[in-house]
Amino acid sequence: MNNKTAVITGGSRGIGRAITLKLAQAGFNVAIIYSGNEAAARETLSLAQEFGICANIYKCDVSDFNASKETVNAISKELGKIDILVNNAGITRDGLVFTMKEADYDAVLDVNLKGAFNMIKHCYLNFIKNKSGRIINISSVSGLMGNAGQANYSASKAGLIGLTKAVAKELAPKGICCNAVAPGYISTEMTAALTEEQKKSIAQTIPMGVLGEAEDIANAVAFLASDGARYITGEVIRVDGGMAM
Repeated sequence: MNNKTAVITGGSRGIGRAITLKLAQAGFNVAIIYSGNEAAARETLSLAQEFGICANIYKCDVSDFNASKETVNAISKELGKIDILVNNAGITRDGLVFTMKEADYDAVLDVNLKGAFNMIKHCYLNFIKNKSGRIINISSVSGLMGNAGQANYSASKAGLIGLTKAVAKELAPKGICCNAVAPGYISTEMTAALTEEQKKSIAQTIPMGVLGEAEDIANAVAFLASDGARYITGEVIRVDGGMAM
């Protein structure tokens, strides 16, 4: 996989960091896109460089169409052609529909769904010219099942699945694959704030009885980025311990 470049949005922390490091370990050069926490981005950059690959960080609000375009152009100039695009950037603004503010609904859709569209749009010609490439969108079981108090998040992740399938059909004739990974409950900074009782309650909804790890998602992404997944496209792979089956 040497001399191939992977772009990971939201690549500096949590699941994004795990994906970045897994792809770096596999030999990909990595472009780490982050939105705010530069310290975390630089830490991830340092960890990725330990694998002897080329890497850099790029601050970008992926919901901004023009900023996304400028970032893709910068990555192309610095790291060359883009082989893998992982749309992992996402936010939550939870609340019941009755109390949810319009701004919170819009913000989640803009980052989680429009952000993925923006990045795919600006990488599209790169993939077409190369007649190869992989797009991997990080969705969620919330996009498959819905989740009370997360109408905005569930809608964005369900939309991402539709976007995945549409793009897969467009690009399949060119040999370009587009798939989605749908995580369940994963141990991250967000779940670390939960009490042990809350974690136990969540675990009871998962057939395997435990929360997943960021590494579990990274492993699925690494597979979809590998030559072994060359004939898989338009698929949604759940990594959820059986939660949404």
